[in-house]
Amino acid sequence: MKRILNSLAIGVMVLAMTSCNKQPQANDTKKSEKIETTVQTSEGQKIAYVDIDSIMSQYTYWKEVKKLMKNKEANIQKILAGKQQSLQQAAANFQQNIQANKYTQVQAQQIQASIQKQAQDAEALQQRLGNEYQNEVANYNKALSDSVHNYLKEYTKDKKYTIVLAKSGDNILYADKACDITDEVVKGLNKAYKGMKK
Repeated sequence: MKRILNSLAIGVMVLAMTSCNKQPQANDTKKSEKIETTVQTSEGQKIAYVDIDSIMSQYTYWKEVKKLMKNKEANIQKILAGKQQSLQQAAANFQQNIQANKYTQVQAQQIQASIQKQAQDAEALQQRLGNEYQNEVANYNKALSDSVHNYLKEYTKDKKYTIVLAKSGDNILYADKACDITDEVVKGLNKAYKGMKK
């Protein structure tokens, strides 16, 4: 589940940074005292990039989401392990009682059907909890994407960037470090973040 969370988040972030279809939200974007050295193309267009890995590790919102989802995953695993242990115990007891001839054939069939029903219920519970988890991860990823995208819309108005690229791993083969606006973006995102709604 942790891999799902990380891969979905990175995928969503890359899509968010490269698309332009969301409405901007008002964010507090003070001008940085950093000397502006961003690369400009021959037509005067400014290009910058943001390192997605840094956002994933430094953005307070995402830190909170990872902690929340880690706790949720542990809770799901605890619930499912309890169901599994209960089922195994029931099956073992049933097998011992069958060998000791404690049941009539009708009773054995009823108990066996009951254990099979419990197994089906446990499987359905696992599926439901897994789907809920994935939906929650998708919602948090969308919120992450929206917050970064909306922040960048406001940020780039002031800075006049034409393109802000998402750098994830080695997907940008080379970029001058002067094009890296990651630190400013992370600081701005954290400043604008008001905490997770309960």
